[in-house]
Amino acid sequence: MKSKENAQIPKHVAIIPDGNRRWARSKNLIELKGHEKSAEKSNVISLIEEAFALKIDYVSIWGFSTENWKRKKIEVSFLFNLMMKVIRDLREYIAEKEIRFRHIGRKDRLPKKLALELELLEKETKNNNKLNLQIFLDYGGRDEIVRSVNKILNERRKKITEDEFSLYLDTYGLPDPDFIIRTSGELRLSGLMPFQSVYSELYFSEKNFPDFKAEDFRKAVFEFSERKRRFGGN
Repeated sequence: MKSKENAQIPKHVAIIPDGNRRWARSKNLIELKGHEKSAEKSNVISLIEEAFALKIDYVSIWGFSTENWKRKKIEVSFLFNLMMKVIRDLREYIAEKEIRFRHIGRKDRLPKKLALELELLEKETKNNNKLNLQIFLDYGGRDEIVRSVNKILNERRKKITEDEFSLYLDTYGLPDPDFIIRTSGELRLSGLMPFQSVYSELYFSEKNFPDFKAEDFRKAVFEFSERKRRFGGN
């Protein structure tokens, strides 16, 4: 393994934090406790601090997919209330560390209070540039693409390039993810940035997300540094 100093570090890492409910069941706890554990302030900050240490510029975390609306109403409500708490808990830390925050995904279906909280944090941090933190809420890759196509149709455009299409995506202004990490042993992306992830390196951890710590993050990134990326060339 290369040393940290010589390692090739991804610019943009996306995390699919899977396995919260499985973690809770394995501890004989109610499933909501798994979400609560993974969203603890110390857990989130430890991953962000590791991103700083590794000099990663962009970290994206998928918090709620468009398909998650199918879950029980009590769980959906709990998740949104938990996200509100996470944002409020992290606001001071984000300001202190000069982190830029963005919400990626639909804004029209989120609870109004949460949508306003996300918008406020985006405005407060728009000039920060030490690290970029993106939370994907009410996000689905197919939904994103369909909404983008409808924007293009509304402009009555008949022809468009790949680069131009990127301007209509929720991730406009962000680099494509170099590296995508999924926890809990599931071997799929479930629709995370399908247009943007065509050349992303993938990493699947057996650990459920509440057990995925800073050292696991570092281990994953160091594995990335060993891979040869050809992007279709030699």
